Amino acid sequence: MSSVVRPAVSGQDPLTANKYRPISTHLAIAPPVSVVIPAMNEAENLPYVFKTLPGWIHEVVLVDGNSTDNTVEVARELWPDVKVVKQVGKGKGDALITGFAASTGDIIVMVDADGSADGHEIVSYVSALVSGADFAKGSRFANGGGTDDMTPIRKLGNWALCTAVNRKFGARYTDLCYGYNAFWRHCLDKIDLDCTGFEVETLMNIRVVKAGLKVQEIPSHEYLRIHGSSNLRAVRDGLRVLKVILKERSNRRSLRRRPHAVALNSGPGEVS
Repeated sequence: MSSVVRPAVSGQDPLTANKYRPISTHLAIAPPVSVVIPAMNEAENLPYVFKTLPGWIHEVVLVDGNSTDNTVEVARELWPDVKVVKQVGKGKGDALITGFAASTGDIIVMVDADGSADGHEIVSYVSALVSGADFAKGSRFANGGGTDDMTPIRKLGNWALCTAVNRKFGARYTDLCYGYNAFWRHCLDKIDLDCTGFEVETLMNIRVVKAGLKVQEIPSHEYLRIHGSSNLRAVRDGLRVLKVILKERSNRRSLRRRPHAVALNSGPGEVS
């Protein structure tokens, strides 16, 4: 990518242009963007993940879930400035919370390490955020999205759970259980991430709505995992998602009686 920084707006003062990072010929931003990637034994997939990441991002935070392969070494070879965080707990939710705490960007993007997400789409997420959204939520079922990695049973389950969230919380989501999302850091002050598993995306989607944050869906295409097998178990994790929905509905009723809610407080992991 050219080292010349294009101004955000035609005719911009050249003295202020260097404050901005070019994203495209039509968009430049000042806020730094952190990409958080939870990974466990994903060494074979990381080359596909990293090659699609845009060069203008501020940092990549890799949360290593105690990998037994050379995940960390491959990440450092592909992205020399990568920030590696050792996960202390277990589960995707725990990994993401750890990565959020270690990141320094004003904008945080969540990307899976299995090669299913296209990093080129990050520009769409960031564009939505700098245009006024608080939370940019990826959707495989919005117009322009798609998926190569969902069985009919999983699609049915996702639809049923998404419908339940929409009805119970007044959301208008077209997708629920998808991990490709981006948000401004201030969102972490308004939601309380206290789960450890795959249900973390559902919890975030519910709590941003409950917090009154502005959400914009971003059409996204989910590709097949390239190597290895997923730790996702449709029935087990579907039940965990349902449990989160029911719990949040119950909490919503109690909050009506207690209007002062408590904000997020998560601890950092070990950074190397």
